[in-house]
Amino acid sequence: MEQQDQSMKEEGRLTLVLALATLIAAFGSSFQYGYNVAAVNSPALLMQQFYNETYYSRTGEFIEDFPLTLLWSVTVSMFPFGGFIGSLLVGPLVNKFGRKGALLFNNIFSIVPAILMGCSKVAKSFELIIISRLLVGICAGLSSNVVPMYLGELAPKNLRGALGVVPQLFITVGILVAQIFGLRNLLANVDGWPILLGLTGVPAALQLLLLPFFPESPRYLLIQKKDEEAAKKALQRLRGWDSVDREVAEIRQEDEAEKAAGFISVLKLFRMRSLRWQLLSVIVLMAGQQLSGVNAIYYYADQIYLSAGVQEDHVQYVTAGTGAVNVVMTICAVFVVELLGRRLLLLLGFSICLTACCVLTAALALQDTVSWMPYVSIVCVIAYVIGHALGPSPIPALLITEIFLQSSRPSAFMVGGSVHWLSNFAVGLIFPFIQEGLGPYSFIVFAVICLLTTIYVFLIVPETKAKTFIEINQIFTKMNKVSEVHPEKEELKELPPVTSEQ
Repeated sequence: MEQQDQSMKEEGRLTLVLALATLIAAFGSSFQYGYNVAAVNSPALLMQQFYNETYYSRTGEFIEDFPLTLLWSVTVSMFPFGGFIGSLLVGPLVNKFGRKGALLFNNIFSIVPAILMGCSKVAKSFELIIISRLLVGICAGLSSNVVPMYLGELAPKNLRGALGVVPQLFITVGILVAQIFGLRNLLANVDGWPILLGLTGVPAALQLLLLPFFPESPRYLLIQKKDEEAAKKALQRLRGWDSVDREVAEIRQEDEAEKAAGFISVLKLFRMRSLRWQLLSVIVLMAGQQLSGVNAIYYYADQIYLSAGVQEDHVQYVTAGTGAVNVVMTICAVFVVELLGRRLLLLLGFSICLTACCVLTAALALQDTVSWMPYVSIVCVIAYVIGHALGPSPIPALLITEIFLQSSRPSAFMVGGSVHWLSNFAVGLIFPFIQEGLGPYSFIVFAVICLLTTIYVFLIVPETKAKTFIEINQIFTKMNKVSEVHPEKEELKELPPVTSEQ
């Protein structure tokens, strides 16, 4: 009986406290990221009309086509630009306020712009929308990095993968909810669009009320705050039992391994040989995630559906259906990530995206000459969404939590988040020109990126399933050809690597 109890404790189970902390953190933060990605798509023409009418009421003239397009482009692109700024704030905020504290602070960047966007039509100010898009972008940039870090540090090692995918699940749910609320007979109409934009403040308000009742990251409490008693209490609440000495010892071991390193800044991160492959892997995976064409696929989807014969009034429902497929496949990823592992899901996901891009290119090139090709295009879009939801979307952020130790994790998330948002911004900015120049062959560019990322994952990225942070660190120590995890001493070591005692 005692042995069975010990075995259960080693594995860790999903307690009510852990489940609720995961749901509140992901719903209050990650949901908003997805919601704000999709919220402006449906009412875009109505909002541009509002821009024009507002300008006319001030000047007596309408905005010409090019300035109006530019103004709308700025409105949309403020979101990823804000995301980039949010990523730069991750390190300072999680070290000053903790993981939970950073999420609570982040709600400022959601509630304030929600009020501003909700009041923009009454105030007759489109400038409020542009400023608000920047602020909700900062919120998304912070949450897309802090939530995976927080949940990765709360979870026992056997649940870390599943809980690490939950933020991505709530991003897809946010996209789907925005698509549903954005139907023309719901909120994507003249009176409803300010409400559609303002609803982003509701999850933030709920998180602000509920998250304070849940534990801070035990790793943050023990390693950075040096409060072992608070860390033990947090672990006891999360695990549902009193005996947490084994896990405390593992966290203490991580602390000892990193004690001499202190806080590792972004600059120091780039200079450290002991973190070389970890950092390169984060950059490749985050760039591959965004530059593989996921946003372009969504951008192109309506056009593909129209060319396949879907009526214009029905396209919004088909698009929402694609969003539902995304949610379902991300739910599948939650359940299979601990079964199949991170590496296999990345390889499988990028391979499906690669195949879908290649076939889609052929289908788009032939759709005017072969009658059934438009239907192949629809299948390719759905296949791409399935592939991306399985691996490229959820796994990279989870891996940042796993392959970096406590002192370097915030800076690693800053780098990963910056690459994520800059790549997102670049695709949004450049894809229309690629589309204009290459036409149906646009997706060859994304196919090449999927192929290169797949090769990198196959050759370099190790499996991290069911391993402690220290065990994962030891795998990379061998790859980086350094003797131990103390980075500041590596330049003093000219001796061959020492085998760790088991």
